[in-house]
Amino acid sequence: MKKSVMKFRFTNLLAIAMVTLFVSACSAGTQTSSPPSADSGAKTSPSEPAGTEQSTEQRGKKKAGGNVVVIIPQDLDYLDPHLAVAAGTAEVLFNVFEGLLKPNEKGELYPAIAESYQVSQDGLTYSFKLRNGVKFHNGNPVTSEDVKFSYERLAGTATGKPLSSAFSSVQSIEAPDASTIVIKLKENNSSFLTSLTSAVIPNGYEDSNKKPIGTGPFKFKEYLPGQRLSVEKFEDYYVPDVPSLDSVEFRIITDAEAALIALKSGEADIYPRIGTERLEEVADRFHSVSAPQNLVQLMTFNLAKKPFSDIKVRQAINYAIDKDEIIAGVALGKGTKLGSNLSPVLAKYYQQGLEQAYETNLEKAKSLLAEAGYKDGFETTLSVPSNYQFHVDTAQVIAQQLGKIGIKVTIKPVEWAVWLDRIYKGRDYELTIIGLDGKLDPYQILNKYLSDASNNFFNYKNAEFDAALKAAVTEIDDAKRVELYKKAQTILTEDAAAVYIMDPNLNVALNKKLAGYKQYPLYVQDLSVVYYTE
Repeated sequence: MKKSVMKFRFTNLLAIAMVTLFVSACSAGTQTSSPPSADSGAKTSPSEPAGTEQSTEQRGKKKAGGNVVVIIPQDLDYLDPHLAVAAGTAEVLFNVFEGLLKPNEKGELYPAIAESYQVSQDGLTYSFKLRNGVKFHNGNPVTSEDVKFSYERLAGTATGKPLSSAFSSVQSIEAPDASTIVIKLKENNSSFLTSLTSAVIPNGYEDSNKKPIGTGPFKFKEYLPGQRLSVEKFEDYYVPDVPSLDSVEFRIITDAEAALIALKSGEADIYPRIGTERLEEVADRFHSVSAPQNLVQLMTFNLAKKPFSDIKVRQAINYAIDKDEIIAGVALGKGTKLGSNLSPVLAKYYQQGLEQAYETNLEKAKSLLAEAGYKDGFETTLSVPSNYQFHVDTAQVIAQQLGKIGIKVTIKPVEWAVWLDRIYKGRDYELTIIGLDGKLDPYQILNKYLSDASNNFFNYKNAEFDAALKAAVTEIDDAKRVELYKKAQTILTEDAAAVYIMDPNLNVALNKKLAGYKQYPLYVQDLSVVYYTE
């Protein structure tokens, strides 16, 4: 963030919500694909992430309307966007809710409910002007009081307990008039702007978990737990001619084989996270998208339990695991090897070389185990969410690899709701494999490792890491901030805080009559840009 006052005003722009082009809006005639950067105000033209294959270009004349069924492998944990913690929930609710800002598929931030904003010289005051004509799905206009209520709820102003750690630095939120919102921070927070993609809900509304009301391109229609979430086109959406589709059903199919059958039979139109081998199997009838997704697949240790509290045990396990074998066997080569909890999709902040820190070395692994007092190995349990076959398959490979150094692994598949409750919230496990979704800012990815973080389900504690990360988020100098984030990643690797495996490509199979689908460096399904062709 530069020291001068930053102003962002988007006028004389046609508001078109293409994911590559979510522009802020006002009159007619022109478009821009080079929006101002949130750091400098200068125009930028970032390139696509390496390996992006986008094969959903228009194959015929665009046809308005139609219904689409999207397969999702897990139930939603909450309909209330402020309570939801599962990435699989966020990918769906992205279509229903919006914040002051919104990301595009390059990870850039665009005004959504907001029209313009400025940040004070000291980085402590954020002032927003709201866009005219934005309505909630109940037909009421959005005002600054709605934003104030929503973000005070996330900041825990009334309770003292923030619903989102991203809002813990908020000191006050003011609504001086119906179209202005002013947020003051306790200290400079370089990642705060990305927090303002958080959902805005109606002032005083307390029924979000039953009948969610947002401002997004689709409005809530129906939710049947364990079966589906249905949404329909919001006719009063502030972006002209968006969305194209009439309705979308997110169908919950936890079994991969059943999901494949639904796709092949024509019951479903989009199958995100389809296995690579299955993608090839349906290539003649469906087109596809495959690209890195800014997700970190990792095997985590519960550091509060022995023997994982011993760094030598954790290092031994890291040396015993062959990530290249996992990528080749489970992802069929479509994965990027990692060494810490950040993907190279965030190239600016990514610390290269950490992926080589623990090259497979069984003798070294055995030696470290012996030094830790486990010469003959030990037994442990690896809990895996059963609805993610990718993680189950990874667990099977890891169990075989660890067996070579005397560690006997019992794989325990658990239902998704159990994983969230017992492992994520209850921290009751020994080992688990999961994918941690990427964010737009490295602080929001790495802050779960802070010693006092409520979502630190690893029970990781390191004062040096805490200091580096907290310094990074308040650092004004961009180069220094980058180095601090790289230092934090390095500490995690040296500590063997987890086994960081890969950023697996997100493979998506799509009905050949669909076009417009885009991938994000976030865990989202954006159906506002998808349309049928004739």
